Amino acid sequence: MINWGMIGAMILPNVGGWAGALTMTGEVRSPNGTAWYETIKKPSWNPPNWVFGPAWTALYTGMGYASYKVFEDCGGFTDDAVLPLTLFGGQLILNWTWTPVFFKFHQIGLALLHMLALDAAAAVCTVSFFNVNKKTLYFMAPYLGWLTFATCLNFAIWQLNKDAKKTN
Repeated sequence: MINWGMIGAMILPNVGGWAGALTMTGEVRSPNGTAWYETIKKPSWNPPNWVFGPAWTALYTGMGYASYKVFEDCGGFTDDAVLPLTLFGGQLILNWTWTPVFFKFHQIGLALLHMLALDAAAAVCTVSFFNVNKKTLYFMAPYLGWLTFATCLNFAIWQLNKDAKKTN
């Protein structure tokens, strides 16, 4: 039998990611090379743009599965599930809203602060998930690792561009 609840939990985080990607339209690359993200300075270790889509799809799917395991182990939307699933929702909203702050509004420094709040929220969420089901760490740890990398990347981009005029 198909477990639609699990499938839905795995798809849901991706939906917000896809919606956030819409805010990047025209900001990452353009035929003439004048898109905002193409014009700012980035560190030498900045991954190619094509890496981000598959990475986020895998991470969103994994964290969605972890949220389903918490939901399942707590017996649904019970009192035991309220805190971890609320923390999950909160960190997910922070995750989804980072993209427009950085890419649409070009607020690199504010995006860094936003990312630091996301890091903390994701860490607390991961601990709350771990307290319900230890195996959720297998799905949340890669996310925390990627967030750490993304935070370092955001910081490096901010450092390289903080003295430049804002380009729209």
